[in-house]
Amino acid sequence: MTDTAAPLRPSPHQVEEHLRQIIKLLEKHRLVETLVDRDRASPRHQLIESLVHRQHLVELQLKLHSLHPADIAYILEALPLEDRLLVWRQMRDEQGGEVLLEVSDAVRDWVIEVLERPALVKVLGQLDADDLADLAEAVAEDVLAEVLQTRNARDRDWLQTTMAYPEDQVGHLMSPDILTVRENQRVEQVLWLLRGREALPPNTDQLFVVDARHSFKGVLPLPALLLNDPQQPISALMMTDPVLFSPTDDADDAARAFERYDLVSAPVVNERGKLVGRLTVDEVMDYIREESEEDVLNMAGLQGDEDLFAPIWASARNRWLWLAVNLCTAFIASRAIGLFEDTITQIVALATLMPIIAGIGGNSGNQTTALVVRGLALGEITPENTWHLVFKELGVGLLNGLVWGATVGLFAWLLYRNLPLGGVMAAAMLLNLLLAALMGVAIPLTMHRLGRDPAMGSSVLLTFITDGMGFFIFLGLATVFLL
Repeated sequence: MTDTAAPLRPSPHQVEEHLRQIIKLLEKHRLVETLVDRDRASPRHQLIESLVHRQHLVELQLKLHSLHPADIAYILEALPLEDRLLVWRQMRDEQGGEVLLEVSDAVRDWVIEVLERPALVKVLGQLDADDLADLAEAVAEDVLAEVLQTRNARDRDWLQTTMAYPEDQVGHLMSPDILTVRENQRVEQVLWLLRGREALPPNTDQLFVVDARHSFKGVLPLPALLLNDPQQPISALMMTDPVLFSPTDDADDAARAFERYDLVSAPVVNERGKLVGRLTVDEVMDYIREESEEDVLNMAGLQGDEDLFAPIWASARNRWLWLAVNLCTAFIASRAIGLFEDTITQIVALATLMPIIAGIGGNSGNQTTALVVRGLALGEITPENTWHLVFKELGVGLLNGLVWGATVGLFAWLLYRNLPLGGVMAAAMLLNLLLAALMGVAIPLTMHRLGRDPAMGSSVLLTFITDGMGFFIFLGLATVFLL
């Protein structure tokens, strides 16, 4: 008898161990292949080669068949392209769709690109309508049309509905898997209907109460259904004021609501009051993960998701924009130094002390930027509290400037026995930390007001300002007070 149960989800340490085991299998496979290739003169070469391939590939297949799709996705992302393709081909046909949903956007795009059309259509054909909507924008229109030919009208309509909403709106994330009941039904009737189903939709913690026109009336938590008298009417048990969303609501706002109220699922109701779908915690978690990963990459000046093992040309091109910006800003910073060549010539110590001012300013500004980007993502920063935040960060910059300015000033005096130089160092550090605090707030807030991702290149712009102005402030003060 074949065991069809879903594989258990291992701990993170076990997943890493699975990755190491698969890498060892791949290494053995390549090693034996190399040895067999050297023995092509043998009359039994083809037989030996076939047996070797079968031995290692069967072992790899058995290993993959025992893993959860999310763990296979983790393994694929950690493998170079050639090994990744070999591993993908050893998966069971029915695993492909679930794995495609779990991998990062960059790896997903790579898989879609390298798979032949029939194989891709077969993989996409395994997905539910709402899962297919998550991948629709990455798939060619003719491939998607071929997949939809095998679907019923309901699935096609649902795909068109969800794709009509931007990726950052609830309508794009909602699911059609909803269980509805009527308020005039009794508990025993609902239980009888549920027992007639093969399974409940994932993350079902409540049923949705609607009327004959599918207008939303409330929710019925499963505990209320299970713990009350079978003759109780649903109208007496349902909650009429649950957290609900509109399809046009911002997905970030929905994610914050799920975190704040510990939601598992929530109804999605249109402007006419009709129930059109539900939002579940798994979709919200996927959205949060993707957004947080994108923010981390954007702050480093990377455009969108990048495959760790992408081709060299693609990876290099992805980094060109902000490297070009950084190069331009570096030239500007160098000209700020060039304005004070005579000062540096006369006081050589300035050249060794300049990086301290710029480096500390950049680090301090990046700390402020990270807090502001987080506050914007969580909706904690509003027009009403923006100025309070600005003054608070300036206060932090002032305090840090006094403490660390005095520290570097003392360091400069001890190193060069020059009290005025120590005073210039202290003053320059104070002014640059104040500037870093101001820019650390202003840059992400400005990007946000312009409708751009506040994390996009913030660290690059901040480093330019703290470096350029740090050099200018330090050398300018030195020119005024030391010459």
